[in-house]
Amino acid sequence: MIRAFRCHPYHGRNPLPQSAVAGWLGITQAQLSRVENGSPIVHLDRLTHWAQVLRIPAKHLWFALPDQPCHFGPEADEERPGHQPAGFQETAELATPPAPADAVTTTSDDGGGTTDRRQFHALAALAGIAATGSLDLLATPTDTPKSIGMEQVRFATSLVDEFRRADAAIGADQLCDIAIRVHAHLSSWATKATYSREVGDALQTALADLAIETAWLTIDADRRSTSRPYLNEAITRARIADDPRMEVRALACLSLLIRDDHPGESLQSADAALRASTGWGTPRLATLLHLRAAHTYATLKDMSSFSRAMTKAHREFDRGTNEDDMPFLHFVTPQELRGIEGLSYLALGRPERAAQAFRTITENPSPTLQRNQIYYMVQLADAECRQGNLNAAARTALNVLPAMSQVSSGRVSHHLAQVRLSLGQPQRSTADTRQFVDVYDQAVGR
Repeated sequence: MIRAFRCHPYHGRNPLPQSAVAGWLGITQAQLSRVENGSPIVHLDRLTHWAQVLRIPAKHLWFALPDQPCHFGPEADEERPGHQPAGFQETAELATPPAPADAVTTTSDDGGGTTDRRQFHALAALAGIAATGSLDLLATPTDTPKSIGMEQVRFATSLVDEFRRADAAIGADQLCDIAIRVHAHLSSWATKATYSREVGDALQTALADLAIETAWLTIDADRRSTSRPYLNEAITRARIADDPRMEVRALACLSLLIRDDHPGESLQSADAALRASTGWGTPRLATLLHLRAAHTYATLKDMSSFSRAMTKAHREFDRGTNEDDMPFLHFVTPQELRGIEGLSYLALGRPERAAQAFRTITENPSPTLQRNQIYYMVQLADAECRQGNLNAAARTALNVLPAMSQVSSGRVSHHLAQVRLSLGQPQRSTADTRQFVDVYDQAVGR
């Protein structure tokens, strides 16, 4: 099927190069050649990942894709009632949600089982971060290295980069447990291995970065209660390494996490980050920190302080990017500014202003931040609903549903469920709202 895809006439007179398609699949050109010409691949984690990358329709597959029904052909089902094709049982096992992080870690620490390792690889493949096999070290129980060098530190740093790229595209649900497990494994390096002072500082920075990324993934997966310990750890590691950049990043994430429950502390975190970044912070970093403060002021219903903070955010953003921008700031875009404005206006009880902001985002989508784009589309439906524009809200929410199959974000799913609950009220019943509710309920299996 991969060869048929590569040689399809749609691509022109010449087939797609093996090297290009191999890059998409996360393997080498030689490996792809063996896939096309050698014995069949039987590893379901690889097959699932490749099928999703190439968007092969489920009806052409003999195994089930995650969150999709099996399509083994009606004729086969009629001729062989109750028959499960080869590999079906294993695939169903992979498609189930991952076990809680503590259960996964405990199983691995005790020696792990075939199912545990297979599930880990399957989820990592779905996340797009394991096709090269670099996570083998983390999928099987291994002894902590006796000594750590810069090569291992670079490995930890590269994993954070991969998590960040995958999260921007698909959301955190499929990444969260993997990140928790990776964090637990690599943290043992700091406590059990030996290393030089230079390597130690670099390792503490890499582990702080990984802890912050893990905290963010738990937030996006709607598992906020598990987030704060990772941020507390990140701040401690950043101070051990004397790395103010990582400490500021942790404070920025902490300000987001505690905004609704502890708005005063959220403001203090954003302000502390601004002070700590004095002298080296870039305009994009200052933009993010002012946005954090603006949204918190809106939560406190402080309109004047919100306006001042947003003005500062826009002023810093207009100064442009900088070569010293930290990689995590890639999401601070014009769409993000408008998004935070919209969320703030919702908090201030101004749904009409919020809808204007969110509508601007949908009209000028970001090509790389798919999850954020979908998130703000859901917020637009919420704003329209609060305005009383129920039919528009239902149409917006209905347009979101196909895109929801492309991301897995508990945070986004939770917000969309709230929109469905609001539009599903009997007194709000219209042809448009009923259509959305019916399609939504069918999509989530109600």
